[in-house]
Amino acid sequence: MGCCVSTSSKSTCSSHSNGEMANPSCFEIGCCVHKKARRTFSDHVISLHHLASLPSRIFTNGKSRASCIFTQQGRKGINQDAMIVWEDFMSEDMTFCGVFDGHGPHGHLVARKVRDALPLKLLSFLHSSESKRNGSGKACFKGNIKPENRDAQKDLSAEDKLNSTWREAFMKAYKSMDKELRSHPNLDCFCSGSTAVTIVKQGSNLFMGYIGDSRAVMGSKDSNDSMVAIQLTVDLKPDLPREAERIKRCKGRVFALQDEPEVPRVWLPFDDAPGLAMARAFGDFCLKEYGVISIPEFSHRLLTDKDQFIVLASDGVWDVLSNEEVVEIVSSAPTRSSAARILVDAAAREWKLKYPTSKMDDCAVVCLFLDGKMDSESDYDEQGFSSATLQSNHSGNPVESSDDGQKSEPSLQRNFTVRSSEENDTNNVVQSIDVEDGTSSADDQNWSGLEGVTRVNSLVQLPRFSEERTNKS
Repeated sequence: MGCCVSTSSKSTCSSHSNGEMANPSCFEIGCCVHKKARRTFSDHVISLHHLASLPSRIFTNGKSRASCIFTQQGRKGINQDAMIVWEDFMSEDMTFCGVFDGHGPHGHLVARKVRDALPLKLLSFLHSSESKRNGSGKACFKGNIKPENRDAQKDLSAEDKLNSTWREAFMKAYKSMDKELRSHPNLDCFCSGSTAVTIVKQGSNLFMGYIGDSRAVMGSKDSNDSMVAIQLTVDLKPDLPREAERIKRCKGRVFALQDEPEVPRVWLPFDDAPGLAMARAFGDFCLKEYGVISIPEFSHRLLTDKDQFIVLASDGVWDVLSNEEVVEIVSSAPTRSSAARILVDAAAREWKLKYPTSKMDDCAVVCLFLDGKMDSESDYDEQGFSSATLQSNHSGNPVESSDDGQKSEPSLQRNFTVRSSEENDTNNVVQSIDVEDGTSSADDQNWSGLEGVTRVNSLVQLPRFSEERTNKS
């Protein structure tokens, strides 16, 4: 699906006269542009074919004006994690960030597809919402609301409208994304899927939508000026009461295996498969009739001067590091641009220490610094990798390498429990996969998430439907 969107608009909102990013900011859905803004993506038509050429969109190891990102492949095969930072998302002070953790035979393809298409869908629905409001009174939301202000009630009403618009855009974008995956002609998502944790920062507003067990945590200073960790999202596991109730109501089953009692999983009603370790995900259509959904949790938060940075990461990080440890590692990094890499390195060391009989999970980290500042280029170069870490093809456009350019550092892996067994590394052969059409060069029928020594995987095994059950369905 081409997913082309136009976000053009002629309207503007007033901002600070110094031309700097306003905080709190003024935002009118899809089009609020500061008067001094030089350019916005609302002046362009963006499609999947043009994404690679956008200078303020990064998706491999590197940095942007206010962020750094890093991913490292685990020891179970191809890296199934994906990540993105897209600055100037709709205007010059707006940033989209996301981390996506794939699972199943084609999980890496699902994660990359969502990484590329979901932001465009969000743009499209925001623009559609703005277009519907044309001709009617359009409110411009001022970020911080002061109760003592006599117009507080009006401002609160504007905040409610803002929340409603963004919530609807996130809901529609996620729904459209899952629908596209279901109908994709070359990408089999029946037993493959992906998590998603996505945020949009615009001035002092932070909007969040997420599914699965990837997590967002914020580093903030308390009244004593000490750094504290604030978890922004909830790991949507199958044993959460609301999630478990929905799954059971839809005839799905939720239970943990005997040798991993702390990992609840979702199972088909008639087969001990696939054993998905999350309650919401893109893809995984074998379970969509049995309670697994792709409807995101949404929240809106007003940022303050105490808030320092936000970390998005896949569960390869959270399985071995606490929120507090993550915030401490990022805040104490020698340079901001090295923070994501240092955090992944710390997670890799923890895997080796805590789970020596298991294999490290893939790790992906996005660090967004809320003051919009980053180190000098010379500081960044000292870290040993460039901000331009993309390979180029003959047309000059960035392309992804088959392994995301990751080092295969020996480490461990798990998804909040480890399965201990013996294996030879020769059994862990990575199949060559065509990223364009989603096909594998090897037979996927015998794929198993638990072959050899692994962590507890997000998916246990593929369902093997009998001919009778297939006919009934």
